[in-house]
Amino acid sequence: MIAYLKGKLVFKDPTFVIIDISGIGYHVKISLQTYSKIKDEEQVMLLTFLHIKEDAHTLYGFKEEAEKKLFLNLISISGVGPNTGLMILSSLSSEELEMAIIQEDFKTIQNVKGVGVKTAQRIVLELKDKVKKDSILELSTNSTGFLHQNNKVKEEALQALMTLGFPKNTAEKNIAAILKKTGPDISLEDLIKASLKST
Repeated sequence: MIAYLKGKLVFKDPTFVIIDISGIGYHVKISLQTYSKIKDEEQVMLLTFLHIKEDAHTLYGFKEEAEKKLFLNLISISGVGPNTGLMILSSLSSEELEMAIIQEDFKTIQNVKGVGVKTAQRIVLELKDKVKKDSILELSTNSTGFLHQNNKVKEEALQALMTLGFPKNTAEKNIAAILKKTGPDISLEDLIKASLKST
């Protein structure tokens, strides 16, 4: 409903901020990740998620798209509410959480206050594939244009192979194997050709 808020940062706390937009102060809950990224900006823009319950409408804010995406993935899991999602993203950076999920590292997630063994296992099991798929794209957010280009080539090659009828897992393995041999400088056409040959 509210995709983002852009306005004057009038109050900042490690758990929430107040953003003034045309004389209206919006109270937005945030993680420590977002808190450290907004520093002392006077004008701020946060991506938001509005959580509606019978007795409360709560706004959650995120400085980066990657964090918001992880938050939405977390709260889609049974037993993980928005406050637990925020707690996880305050205890672990987006990168650490993604790594823990991909490596099936239940313990790291379980160390977060309020997250039990079963919840940690559910998070890993239900989000592993989603996070793996997204992490190819996420790498480009904080990196050079070169890395972005490399990921774009990877993604386009994967799409092309899937369009040609290859199962996603096979295509991903082939692409990874080729890139390991050639390094990141390979062109899209050569990457697709080499992947086709290696099947």
